[in-house]
Amino acid sequence: MAGTTNWVRTITGLSLLLFIGTMIVMNWLTPDKSFSEAENRVLERKPSFSMRSLLSGAFATHYEQYATDQFALRDLWIGIKTTADRAWGKRDNNGVYLGADGYLIQSFSSPSDDEVDERMEAIHSFHRATPGLRKYLMLAPTAASLFRAKLPAYAPVGDEQAVLNQVRQWIELHGSDIRYVDVYSALYQKREEPIMYKTDHHWTTRGAYYAYRELSEQMGVVAKEPAAFHIRKVTDAFYGSLYSKSGYHHLQPDRIDLYIPKEGARMKVEYVEEGRVADSLYEMDNLNKKDSYTVFMDGNHSLVRITTDQTDGNKLLVVKDSYANSFIPFLTEHFAEIDVVDLRYYGESLTELVEERHYHDMLILYNVHTFFEDTFILNLRSE
Repeated sequence: MAGTTNWVRTITGLSLLLFIGTMIVMNWLTPDKSFSEAENRVLERKPSFSMRSLLSGAFATHYEQYATDQFALRDLWIGIKTTADRAWGKRDNNGVYLGADGYLIQSFSSPSDDEVDERMEAIHSFHRATPGLRKYLMLAPTAASLFRAKLPAYAPVGDEQAVLNQVRQWIELHGSDIRYVDVYSALYQKREEPIMYKTDHHWTTRGAYYAYRELSEQMGVVAKEPAAFHIRKVTDAFYGSLYSKSGYHHLQPDRIDLYIPKEGARMKVEYVEEGRVADSLYEMDNLNKKDSYTVFMDGNHSLVRITTDQTDGNKLLVVKDSYANSFIPFLTEHFAEIDVVDLRYYGESLTELVEERHYHDMLILYNVHTFFEDTFILNLRSE
């Protein structure tokens, strides 16, 4: 009996050592990724070592996040863990809740007052440096607030609406003439419609359309009616970022619709850094990829320059996250030129770009979660 026990312990120990060794080798051989398509976020890169960062604790913190983000077969382990948690009745995983009606809902943590001030001061600093440029700020709510009733009972999710009101009040309190575009009310009224994907964190094209109508009213332009578009279903097999991030499977996929203008403007779409030119904002081949949402504008790029045949239109600068990718096609009906900048990848001076391009209007469009998670927006204050 003792011999059998020792044999089992030996096999177990050797198996554990083999597994650890295999994972060490796989982590060493697996190249680092800069971006996760599944989670739609920039991954932590290997931090630079210095005695100062070591003593301050910053190096250890960043290295721990780096090791977590770059762990080999990370998506597989998330899926295994989620399956086990779901079997035990757990309703959330990796910051994603399994809500009613098959909705996956990303958790939201309310930012501190300092975080709100920091971001708004960065935007206001840029506003002071570019006084001749009309600016609009749109922070889109997520499913965590629009579909709060679908969350599991007692889910500790922050109050997005309160944060959006805080941003609006900041602008009013500081006497800024930045125009705040409230889309929460319009989207909340339409919450019974498919305005958000169930397996992805983005709004649907219909949700983006309702937001476009709110911006049009602020800008004083006439929004196109739904009848002006061919609404075309391009896939009904879309599993989005929250599906991959959470590991929750056995859910119904989403459909993606494109709103194609019946009398649309012709355009040239230039991906500046890549030196590539297209004649459409839709990359149809991407419907065959894991992240089909990249059908809109081929995903995220540092600078995209759109030129339309709207000869009497103004020039627009859009600073954005990926929510804007399905939103921008609506704007091509009203502007002659649109430059689209993603600060996560754009390393040049935005102030110099404004001075060079002579824009009339600027739209800052983020979803409220990314706006407070992403620190790249703070780069505006250095302008």
